[in-house]
Amino acid sequence: MIHEHDGVRGESADRKGVFSRLRFTSLRLRLVVVFALVALTAAVSASAIAYWLNREAVLTRAQDAVLRDFQQEMQNRAGALPAHPSQDELQHTAGQMANSSQRFSVLLVATDASGKTVYGNSGGLNGFSLEEVPKSLRTAVDRKQKLTNANKSPYHLYWQRITEDGTPYLVAGTKVIGGGPTGYMLKSLEPEAKDLNSLAWSLGIATGLALIGAALLAQAAATTVLKPVQRLGVAARRLGEGKLDTRLRVSGTDELADLSRTFNKAAAALEKRVADMAARDEASRRFVADMSHELRTPLTAITAVTEVLEEELDAEAGGIDPMIEPAVRLVVSETRRLNNLVENLMEVTRFDAGTARLVLDDVDVADQITACIDARAWLDAVDLDAERGIHARLDPRRLDVILANLIGNALKHGGSPVRVSVRETDSEVVIRVRDHGPGIPEEVLPHVFDRFYKASASRPRSEGSGLGLSIARENAHIHGGEITAANSEEGGAVFTLRLPRDASELARQEEQSREQAGREKKRREQEGDA
Repeated sequence: MIHEHDGVRGESADRKGVFSRLRFTSLRLRLVVVFALVALTAAVSASAIAYWLNREAVLTRAQDAVLRDFQQEMQNRAGALPAHPSQDELQHTAGQMANSSQRFSVLLVATDASGKTVYGNSGGLNGFSLEEVPKSLRTAVDRKQKLTNANKSPYHLYWQRITEDGTPYLVAGTKVIGGGPTGYMLKSLEPEAKDLNSLAWSLGIATGLALIGAALLAQAAATTVLKPVQRLGVAARRLGEGKLDTRLRVSGTDELADLSRTFNKAAAALEKRVADMAARDEASRRFVADMSHELRTPLTAITAVTEVLEEELDAEAGGIDPMIEPAVRLVVSETRRLNNLVENLMEVTRFDAGTARLVLDDVDVADQITACIDARAWLDAVDLDAERGIHARLDPRRLDVILANLIGNALKHGGSPVRVSVRETDSEVVIRVRDHGPGIPEEVLPHVFDRFYKASASRPRSEGSGLGLSIARENAHIHGGEITAANSEEGGAVFTLRLPRDASELARQEEQSREQAGREKKRREQEGDA
């Protein structure tokens, strides 16, 4: 690139960086990365601008000083030479010019009296040669300018920066105005390049320190901001686990403090709401339990009377007036139904209160099912597919309640024959009860285990209490098992009971859970009294 000394043009370059958006699961890591990127961008930009400004200032200052000195030497010493100097005169003048304050190499080119081109080199035979001058610069120096009002001189000083063997140089050339030799100058810019390299290293180190400082600052800021958020997350998890007395310590007046206050208010409102609901639920359970208990005494007397009436109905002598016999039979049936309802209600309240307990024993499942069917005279209506020897550690009474409800429901609402099959795995026993009826409507399936649910609104009254399947499922749950209902592809409904082979571990866990709940309740009561 050739530059005219009267108007130096600066170099510029556009730099564009492409950054892809990174996604991290850690908010702390993302904050640190964002801080670091911002700091890196700012530091690199500031360093680049500082380096560029200093580079231009250093090079321009050195360049201007060299060019002024060279131009002055050309005017004073080369201008004093004759129009056709000899080689010795050129050599001597070139040496004098090179001894100036800037210490550059000089090459003078002229024609002697015979018209031969002669050279004067400040460095001798191995010094600065014309081949080291770029051809474009020589062409520009030799080109004669047109004289105008703005251009008073036919020749100008031109310069160019070159690099040889990794070392930067400044090359300049001009002609003596009014006739005379052409002069070229070569000046090494290595000292300036070293200064600029030192500056670049300093700026790089400063950028690295700024990046480290930004990362540390981001870490501190992330800790300051995220620690309350982390505490809020822990508190929310504790709240979700049922620890409704969880509260956050509030300090400060910023947005995070407002968030903590809002959380505390919400937790307090939730705790109060849950406490109110628990109190109402406890009152409802107590009411049902008390009502069921109070009904048992009169029901015992009524049941005794109905048993006497039933014996009179079955007597051959006919001790009941035929006119009132239907009413007596209705009273006997409804009394039995009411008695079952009260027993079921008391069982439900025990489940709701968490007082139901397992009395475990080693049970032969096939024998237990046979005993259940035989006790209710269902042998002719039930087809049993169960091998003897399938043992499990369960509560026999609760297993009997489950089987009685499932088989009784199949006989009542399904179709005979009812088939009961038993299969075993390493960890559980699977009992399937299938009937041959019309099946369960799809809209009813999700509700078959709901309490008091009636499949048809037009038949709100039935012989059952509407609690049998619900009680069966609760008994399965207390064993750690499950009951599911579905329709068989071959027709009819299928109830599948899954029970663990050993419910001892679950019973121990339930006992520990109840003890912990009792201790927690006692602690809260003590805190309330305090």
